[in-house]
Amino acid sequence: MSDHSISVAGEQLVLMPERAAYWPRERTLFVADVHLGKAAAFRALAVPIPEGNQADDLARLTQAIERTDAQRVVILGDVLHAKQGRSDHVIAAVAAWRASHRPRHFLLIRGNHDVRAGDPPAEWRMACADEPFPLGPFALRHTPNDDEAYVLAGHLHPAVVLRGRGGLSAKLPCFVAGARRMILPAFGSFTGGAAIACEAGDRLFAVADDEVIEIRAGL
Repeated sequence: MSDHSISVAGEQLVLMPERAAYWPRERTLFVADVHLGKAAAFRALAVPIPEGNQADDLARLTQAIERTDAQRVVILGDVLHAKQGRSDHVIAAVAAWRASHRPRHFLLIRGNHDVRAGDPPAEWRMACADEPFPLGPFALRHTPNDDEAYVLAGHLHPAVVLRGRGGLSAKLPCFVAGARRMILPAFGSFTGGAAIACEAGDRLFAVADDEVIEIRAGL
């Protein structure tokens, strides 16, 4: 794994190919837009979607936790996708996963999907807070609105499209780091991504397989 460290708001953040950002000084891991139960929600609406996405995503989050030994995990919105995804199977699978990380503290900053889906089940042992939530020099949000503090947010599922010779292209999830805010890529693999309008001075960091690579804006 090849991480990329940057300095924002006077703090070091480590951008990880697991689509997470780690704050070493506070042993805190940030992820956004997990969207657990999305496949189950689609199946509840008679759309045949395989179940593998959730297990793969939880395994990736486990890897990020174990690589950093983070003691706190902050989810910047949308831990659940929809009410239809709150199936017994989803609740039990995530509860079992959460039990394997029992000593760690989990905090959810409520996002738009969380408002509709409801707070996580009690078995998941996740504290919940509304945005903006202050933590050190940061304002923790789901939507990347302005704040007096440096904003860490998600919601936009940022991605960058790389184009090569012969018409080849690839769309990769990315971190967008600016002077006043950082937008994390969607953590959930069943979420998609979209190019966003960059602000002056924004730096883009694409997630390519097992590494994070800084990409020049405009590519």
